[in-house]
Amino acid sequence: MKAGLLEIFHESYRELRPRAPIPECAIEFYPFANINNTIRLRDGKLLVRLSDLLEGAPENVLRAIVHILLAKMYRKDIGREYSTRYRRYVSSLAVRRKADLVRQIRGRKRIESACGSSFDLEAIFDDLNARFFHGLLARPQMTWSQKAARNNLGHYDPAHNAIVVSAIFDQPRVPRYAVEYIVYHEMLHLKHPVKLRGSRRCVHSAQFQAEEKLFPALLAAKAFLKRL
Repeated sequence: MKAGLLEIFHESYRELRPRAPIPECAIEFYPFANINNTIRLRDGKLLVRLSDLLEGAPENVLRAIVHILLAKMYRKDIGREYSTRYRRYVSSLAVRRKADLVRQIRGRKRIESACGSSFDLEAIFDDLNARFFHGLLARPQMTWSQKAARNNLGHYDPAHNAIVVSAIFDQPRVPRYAVEYIVYHEMLHLKHPVKLRGSRRCVHSAQFQAEEKLFPALLAAKAFLKRL
């Protein structure tokens, strides 16, 4: 397979830079914790690592990945057909399930505590579950984040079945409805998993957005988050 990858690399390089000499390249599959692909230039040599989750990918997908990496390295336009082909492959159900399993095995998910100094996330989940979901959602791991992040207020991690809320909300001055809204939003991700539409991932479907509007304090919560 390595010889095949080098051949793909040479052909893709020639397409993007027809007049430039082809540099030495070391290309390999690497056990990342997720579907990551990297390219670096070191001492005139290109070092390319592809996620080992892609080792069995069709040749046209591997060509797409190499094209994307080289285009980024040399600031060339990425061909739409290549980006579409790659997104469609990695967003397929089989690959996403495989990626989630690998993240469970290799990835690290630090679970702090659901019970903070001001709010108990498990109690909030159970209350919202009864009020809006008829108690039908199985509670995942609930945890406050290790750091009080402002750029990631909350997220649902399907690989570790965990809802993480930024610790920035665990303080007395934060209204309860703001924390409830963050948890409610992530519960909707639990109920409505990401779907693939063509080559695009649909994160917030129409049904997701419709149910989000049912949250009574939606406008107040969004206004608070905006100020935050």
